[in-house]
Amino acid sequence: MQPHHKATAWFDELYKEHKERHENIPWARLCVNPLLQVYLDEYRPHKGKALVIGCGLGDDAVALETAGYEVTAIDVSQAALDIAKERFPDSKVSFEKQDIFDMPEKYDGYFDFVFEALTIQSLPVEFREKMIEAVADTVAEKGHLLLIAHKREVQFDGPPWPLEPHEVDLFKRHGMRELSHELHTEESKISSTRFRVLYVKEKK
Repeated sequence: MQPHHKATAWFDELYKEHKERHENIPWARLCVNPLLQVYLDEYRPHKGKALVIGCGLGDDAVALETAGYEVTAIDVSQAALDIAKERFPDSKVSFEKQDIFDMPEKYDGYFDFVFEALTIQSLPVEFREKMIEAVADTVAEKGHLLLIAHKREVQFDGPPWPLEPHEVDLFKRHGMRELSHELHTEESKISSTRFRVLYVKEKK
């Protein structure tokens, strides 16, 4: 078992435990992430292939599909994917059990838009840069990545482990250029501030 597998194994158990009561899943909004919706409202048109990382119960993936993308949504939890498929039986989103650290070669530089919200921060800090690189590797040349993450404000014993500005900047080491960098306030026990950062993939 890879070291990061031990850090993610509990996700599947939690989804299984609450498969009938989705509101008991701490991060499940049961609606589209509002900061993603702002992006969809601001940037038009939406077309091409999109990837949702750590898709959970599927709301963000379906929102992207509705906006016009051809969507692949991945999660390490088969239980989460099963719930997502049950919630959205008519969706054409491709829900796939997949580890971002072990993506198929066909997905290297494949997606026109990648959405990563709160997944990086769910893993211990020692996996952070490796995951950032893995996420960046999925973005096609001239494609976009939208990152949403809690900003670390005080010492917080995770999971999750909120990001610091210098960690957000790690994407720039892996071919991503920052287009916008915003801080948004939202009530949360983790952090009252969230990053919303939009990147574009530079030419190699």
